[in-house]
Amino acid sequence: METKAFQAESKKLLDMMIHSIYTHKEIFLRELISNASDAIDKLYFRSLTDDSVGMSKDDFEIRIDLDRDARTITVTDNGIGMTAEELEKNLGTIASSGSLAFKKDNELGEDQQIIGQFGVGFYSAFMVAKRVTVYSKAFGSDKAYKWQSEGVEGYTIEETEMDTHGTKIVLELMEDTDDEGYSEFLEQYRIQGLIKRYSDYIRFPIKMEVSHRHLKDGTENEYEDVISLDTLNTMVPLWRRNRTELTDDDYNTFYQEKFTDYMSPMAYKHVHNEGIVSYDALLYIPSKAPYDYYTREYEKGLQLYTNGVLIMDKCGDLLPDYYSFVRGLVDSEDLSLNISREMLQHDRQLRAIAKSIEKTIKNELTRMIKSDRDKYEQFFEAFGTQLKYGVYADYGMHKDDLQDLLLFHSSRGDKPITLAEYVESMPEDQKDIYYASGATPEAIAALPQAEAVLAKGYEILYFTAPVDEFAAKQMIAYKDKPFKSVTESDLDLSTEEEKKELEEKQTENKPLLEAMGAALAGKVERVALSSRLKSHAVCLTSEGDLTLEMEKVLNAMPTDKKVQAKLVMELNPTHPVFAKLTVLNGTDDEKVAKYAKLLYNQALLMEGMPVENPAEFSELICELMA
Repeated sequence: METKAFQAESKKLLDMMIHSIYTHKEIFLRELISNASDAIDKLYFRSLTDDSVGMSKDDFEIRIDLDRDARTITVTDNGIGMTAEELEKNLGTIASSGSLAFKKDNELGEDQQIIGQFGVGFYSAFMVAKRVTVYSKAFGSDKAYKWQSEGVEGYTIEETEMDTHGTKIVLELMEDTDDEGYSEFLEQYRIQGLIKRYSDYIRFPIKMEVSHRHLKDGTENEYEDVISLDTLNTMVPLWRRNRTELTDDDYNTFYQEKFTDYMSPMAYKHVHNEGIVSYDALLYIPSKAPYDYYTREYEKGLQLYTNGVLIMDKCGDLLPDYYSFVRGLVDSEDLSLNISREMLQHDRQLRAIAKSIEKTIKNELTRMIKSDRDKYEQFFEAFGTQLKYGVYADYGMHKDDLQDLLLFHSSRGDKPITLAEYVESMPEDQKDIYYASGATPEAIAALPQAEAVLAKGYEILYFTAPVDEFAAKQMIAYKDKPFKSVTESDLDLSTEEEKKELEEKQTENKPLLEAMGAALAGKVERVALSSRLKSHAVCLTSEGDLTLEMEKVLNAMPTDKKVQAKLVMELNPTHPVFAKLTVLNGTDDEKVAKYAKLLYNQALLMEGMPVENPAEFSELICELMA
């Protein structure tokens, strides 16, 4: 019997496919089952118009048989089968696909989709098998044929005997090595797991003899193994069922089982989209963030299916980073797959699906804000930081899409508010959106810089997350209302009369302020009198874009490059401490310098910053007390 060589540079291409294209060897089973489904699809499609087929959809099946002693896995289907010419064409020429040609030649409805359009899936069998034998008998033919190959050296084709039409593929597994354990694929639980993972939604039943342990009749502790022919796949995906037939429990149970979460999801969305690209999707928002969500180890992405076959467990291209909390899946017939089902082309279909999913997620979050506020606040507590990072990332490119989804606590009450709600409640004379940063709302409320803003009756947004102020800097403004930190030196809340009075005092006390500034050289840009302070003696404000809170966040990062905000120390000219300073000015310059340092450290503490020299600060306090 003549051994025929593979075409299309067979040795090189087959070796590349076996060792390079597929990431995981377990993929071979998915490919063979998908090919078997294709073969059944072709005959089922024919049965719709040809009564001679004599089979209904319920008559078709795929069989998996394991033989540990012979080390074989057998995949059998009762589909359309192949002639000798078709074996030659489809298996002898690498990257030729009978399924692709079949789909082009027929107008298929939704129930007659072909999975195996990729031409090379069959050859993944050689990743685990030292020899592959294919028995096939075409429907309507009297002859059956056997195709056999041990890999790159070529193949043989000869006549054989088969009782019925269809195809049987026998894989003789390689021997185990130190690096690879091929015997795992002879274990029933492993095959069941792979089918559940990759081929659970193949439209025809996948059957295998499965051993079940049961108590023997009439005994209490004696067991026996019972063999039964089980259907291993679900066949009908939940996402392709009519939404009116499904309940919340159906969706929640599917989520918990599919994504191994002991909690029900916070929200879900069942999507059926038709248009430029057609797809079905199930999107879930978890009730809580995974333990590793805000770490580098977390991997975003949705499961990607094509016609019910799992292609990718986490397709990150389907979700932007700011929606990385979403879990779920997408099933589309329109995606282009290159060489194998694992290599997804970044084409317009994928981009269109991603864009549509992003819009769906935003619409669902917007709906929650308006109609289920308590649930949205629960969501934001878990995942709001990610939305804020989305505003800040990419130089604020996505701020317009995300800013209406943000929530912040404020000086007005315990419930967080949106930016829209803040602007709607602004007094007519208020021009800016005021905010203050700190560790907690309580700490922010105690800031001396907030006194003047609150005295005007203006609301202050509380920025408690490290990213908050950076996000505000990227947004610049909301509905033409600029963001303004209460710690900015040019807050400009005084009347013209108040400004004039403060300027006169500034001039009058210029020597004192310069002396204190000299004592704090390198720490502050200058010392000035303030009109914003009411009950406090001192505060720190900033000049320029970098605030003291931003300095704190940036310097906490693991980098040698440190930044420093341009600070101004402001004094309350109506406070008794300032009156004491004016008495000391010109009479005890050393004590003025010490008081300057003392006030500076006091201001740092109120900002939640550590004092720079605790020992010196302690000595200054002791000296003051003495």
